[in-house]
Amino acid sequence: MVHVEFYVNENTFKERLKLFFIKNQRSSLRIRIFNFCLKVLTCVLYIIRVMTDNPAQLRNTWSEHVNLIFWVDRKTPVWAIQVIVASISFMEAMLLMYLSYKGNIWEQMFQVSFLLEMLNTAPFIITIFWPTLRNLFIPVFLNCWLAKHALENMINDLHRAIQRTHSAMFNQVLILICTLLCLVFTGTCGIQHLERAGRNSLSLFNSLYFCIVTFSTVGFGDVTPQIWPSQLLVVVMICVALVVLPLQFEELIYLWMERQKSGGNYSRHRAQTEKHAVLCVSSLKMDLLMDFLNEFYAHPHTQDYYVVILCPCEADSQVRRVLQIPLWSQRVIYLQGSVLKNQDLLRAKMDDAEACFILSSRNEADRMAADHQTILRAWAVKDFAPNCPLYVQILKPENKFHVKFADHVVCEEEFKYALLALNCLCPATSTLVTLLVHTSRGQEGQQSPEQWQRMYGRCSGNEVYHICLSDSMFFREYENKSFTYAAFHAHKKYGVCLIGIKREDNKSILLNPGPRHVMAAGDTCYYINITKEENSAFTVRQEAHQGKNRGHCDILNSPSGLPVHSIIASMGTVAMDFQNTSPTGDTAKLAPPAENGLGSRRPSIAPVLEITDSASLLPCDLLSDQSEDEAAHSDEDVPSASEYVGYPPNSPYIGSSPTLCHLLLQKAPFCCLRLDKACEHVSFEDAKAYGFKNKLIIVSAETAGNGLYNFIVPLRAYYRPRRELNPIVLLLDNLPDEHFLEAISCFPMVYYMVGTIDNLDSLLQCGVLYADNLVVVDKESTMSAEEDYMADAKTIVNVQTMFRLFPSLSIITELTHPSNMRFMQFRAKDCYSLALSKLEKKERDKGSNLAFMFRLPFAAGRVFSISMLDTLLYQCFVKDYMIPITRLLLGLDTTPGSGYLCAMRVCESDLWIRTYGRLFQKLCSTSSEIPIGIYRTESHMFLPSESQYSVSSEGWSDTKETKGDEPKVLTRSSSGSDQSEHPLLRRKSMHWTRRLSRRAMKRSDSSFFSSLPKHSASRRSEREELTELVRNRMQHLGLHTGFKDVSNLTASDVMNRVNLGYLQGELNDQQNSLSYVLVNPAPDTHLQLNDVVYVSHAHTHDVDL
Repeated sequence: MVHVEFYVNENTFKERLKLFFIKNQRSSLRIRIFNFCLKVLTCVLYIIRVMTDNPAQLRNTWSEHVNLIFWVDRKTPVWAIQVIVASISFMEAMLLMYLSYKGNIWEQMFQVSFLLEMLNTAPFIITIFWPTLRNLFIPVFLNCWLAKHALENMINDLHRAIQRTHSAMFNQVLILICTLLCLVFTGTCGIQHLERAGRNSLSLFNSLYFCIVTFSTVGFGDVTPQIWPSQLLVVVMICVALVVLPLQFEELIYLWMERQKSGGNYSRHRAQTEKHAVLCVSSLKMDLLMDFLNEFYAHPHTQDYYVVILCPCEADSQVRRVLQIPLWSQRVIYLQGSVLKNQDLLRAKMDDAEACFILSSRNEADRMAADHQTILRAWAVKDFAPNCPLYVQILKPENKFHVKFADHVVCEEEFKYALLALNCLCPATSTLVTLLVHTSRGQEGQQSPEQWQRMYGRCSGNEVYHICLSDSMFFREYENKSFTYAAFHAHKKYGVCLIGIKREDNKSILLNPGPRHVMAAGDTCYYINITKEENSAFTVRQEAHQGKNRGHCDILNSPSGLPVHSIIASMGTVAMDFQNTSPTGDTAKLAPPAENGLGSRRPSIAPVLEITDSASLLPCDLLSDQSEDEAAHSDEDVPSASEYVGYPPNSPYIGSSPTLCHLLLQKAPFCCLRLDKACEHVSFEDAKAYGFKNKLIIVSAETAGNGLYNFIVPLRAYYRPRRELNPIVLLLDNLPDEHFLEAISCFPMVYYMVGTIDNLDSLLQCGVLYADNLVVVDKESTMSAEEDYMADAKTIVNVQTMFRLFPSLSIITELTHPSNMRFMQFRAKDCYSLALSKLEKKERDKGSNLAFMFRLPFAAGRVFSISMLDTLLYQCFVKDYMIPITRLLLGLDTTPGSGYLCAMRVCESDLWIRTYGRLFQKLCSTSSEIPIGIYRTESHMFLPSESQYSVSSEGWSDTKETKGDEPKVLTRSSSGSDQSEHPLLRRKSMHWTRRLSRRAMKRSDSSFFSSLPKHSASRRSEREELTELVRNRMQHLGLHTGFKDVSNLTASDVMNRVNLGYLQGELNDQQNSLSYVLVNPAPDTHLQLNDVVYVSHAHTHDVDL
């Protein structure tokens, strides 16, 4: 048997030496460090030799001073050390030449480094054998260039040995510094040596001073070379510097520019000593950046954080300008790189990050491809930094399960369609949720003369906060009390709205668990308030008795006992002035006002019990007495034999939350789902023929994506009464696939048809005349445009057309860019919109995160952009409960024992309740519902040009109040603190109005009123033309257009006639309205007719399946 050894390299002496000196990284690194030290030592020895030199003695020895250039006074110890060092360097140079020999000896011999080595080592070796040459001058200072070369090689070997990548910028800076040092050192030593032959020799320091002054182009002239050899050397050194240094600086500037594009690295030292979060995006726009930064830094907890942006694209000019603002330049670092590369993740120090936000590119034409990129980014971050918290935004719901490992996930289409669906049932739900998930101090609009803007802006500062019951001043006194009792009395005493809890032993958040839930010390309370309790200052005051008829103070009726929502500091501190109240005696009941001044009155509001018996709970759907609506509970409430309540059998995607819904016992055939096509089962071909009892909800979308499933589910939820279910019509640009039809075939009254909103025939066939709401979903094919903000152009123009054709139709529109909402229902000569535009600019200049909130379409909930909910993901960094609470509010999740969001309208018979605080008590004492806000609509009666003349309804009402026969503006409601308006404020409002409409003020009153008949005639002509267009298309399609028997008109027929223009003459053409949302208004806010109250319905019973 033969033993054979295999070697990676040739097993020869030369190869072993080459492996040790050149190929092996660690051993070659040691050799280069040794070589570098030798060169530095030779330079130090040269300086020592110069300092011990005595040129005066040599001048006495040599008659010619020129000989001083070739001979020096070298002491024996210095010579001995230099000979030893030179011998070692010479042997090393010869050995390396032998090992690197590749067949051409002359190429190696004429290398600059080899020639310098021979020049500085060979003469010393010769002096060993020829002692008379020991004082011969040898330019040892040139070894500085060899030391520079050895240092560069040493740095390269060092990074290769430790397996760490290094910056090219670092290498280039090192080369430049070494080049400068070598030039200065060479010039200093050379000039000093040559000046020895002159009359006045220079010291090393004076020579160094001369070189620094010369290379810096200052040139004082106090020190100059005296003889021509040194002057020649200066010329040569300047020429070399003019050639070498520009090349070095050019390379450095190029690398610097490239580094500015890529962003460099986030410092490892900073990552270990400071906290930072990483934002990963595929493309960064200024709007996205500002939304993230404003929301992320809105909390005191994140003020000391750095934000590292990792993006594969180069930052555009707008983003660069923003990042140069001092507010962000010290806290935001932009890195160009890919999340899929570990090198770029290492540059961002992802493993040390406190959080990683991964956002999808919603402007991509292929949203599925955008989701795939997001998924890969999430996987890459999880693989590289498994302990880094992940906050992921996904577009399509079917892709959500791929990133379920993330700490927080927001699916855009889930939230979008759920919000749009709830907008049809609870108006302006999108505005309500947007206000709750945005950070605001409630100071928007407070300088406005418009009362509704001040109230709306103040209430917009309410957000959701949490606190443990045992640590809370708000709620700890309600331990062992029912949830409803705690919610009412906390709102009555402190003005906070308790909306949900989480038990200590349960991870699920319960939204209004109802009176059955008893508050425990370990419960986490979730409440809506202007600021969190930790930033609130409390002042307890006992009010004195005033008169014998005044018993214990009532916080709802006493102005001095109201919560004062005033921001004291930028930290959000609120001073709350409350009374020491206790629900005893008659104060627990709030009596309605007497009728006609007599003693007869309705029953007073029942008190909210501490522990409620389930038998005392009443199902309350209206504010008025239940006995008034007994007729409404007819046979329609009994479930149909063809329907039942259960879980949908077919989920369109993995990960959808199971929700109890109204379902069909037998799935509808696919052919019956087509609204505009008759089949063997149904002979109807339009919405009118079906004879629906409730108004339609029409959804216009490009494709039948899985997100539409989340639009249908909230509208068919089990807690919606069957008699109130609205038919749903999906107006699709493309035919849906069978998988989608299979998912929706189990829901009652869900239909689809193929058509577009820019086609009038499609709108008429799908029943737009009988619809209550039309939802226009942003189309994926239009989300990307060559020019920014033009993606919404087609949608805006189509919606404007429908607004002109069907003015009474409620149109809810989704836009790609929130800034485009100013074009919704656009009127060219509307100075009120101009005033709102200027107000928006002022609020943006003040740093508001909700500058667009005063736009009328947004305030009314008529327009929505999913980018408004980006802050929901950002807020989860400091409020990890925001996504679960929002999902519960929207009905995306149904937790056992949790309530749901609904709305109820204030009727004329309910106005006896008077205030929001009394309404709170009535709902809590009857149906255990928790109101969280009001949707208020106010009507304004303007002349056609009044919008050009005055935008202040209060000022207009002042001018009209003395004339009873002229139209008046409906007075806006206010809280108790705003009801007594100061006359100065009215004058200020009128001044603000006139200032915004100077052009209109130039008109004389006579020309103003003379233009009214002409304007009205043109409006009637336009209306008649539009009405005729709709009538002709309906006749062409064979749809019903005439109504002869007015007494037999149904509600749908009346809406049809209004939309067609039959009854338009009865409508006031100058009537405008504005709507807005009041989140958690003050308890003394007066209710108005047709106010819509958002309530959190309690979970009081289980559903039998």
